[in-house]
Amino acid sequence: MTSSFTIRKATLEDAGAIAEVLRSVEYFTNLSELPFPECCQRVTQHLQDCLADDSHSVYVALDEHQRVVGYISVHWLPYLFLPGPEGYISELFVHAWARGQGAGSQLLSAVKREAEARGCHRLSLINIRKRESYRRGFYRKDGWIEREDAANFVYTFERD
Repeated sequence: MTSSFTIRKATLEDAGAIAEVLRSVEYFTNLSELPFPECCQRVTQHLQDCLADDSHSVYVALDEHQRVVGYISVHWLPYLFLPGPEGYISELFVHAWARGQGAGSQLLSAVKREAEARGCHRLSLINIRKRESYRRGFYRKDGWIEREDAANFVYTFERD
């Protein structure tokens, strides 16, 4: 079932609702175990950083009751070896109760439109294979191609 959502750029006032979305995702125990005010404070700070300049865009999807049901965050990266910038989608999350209704697809469409307007060469993202979105082929169905010849590496800094 596909619903129509309102997609708009996020504002600092959306931080609490974005924190609720993040806490509803089962993978982030570091956020779900935080007291909600601390979680909101962390999201507010990161959102403030993203909104500080034009190198990031964050969109929210609102349902018919104007509730934030999901969000997407993209970073606009100039690559010296590409003919245009790349948009890296670092986050796309939708409340569990709102999945499968079209919010994620509509958020991706908003980013695609902005990427075209910015003259981007491509968009990229990482989808963890054990996640439901990977198993059901969410991105493949939308025309995304999995880069099977590339490995994704991370370097984690130990923090107290």
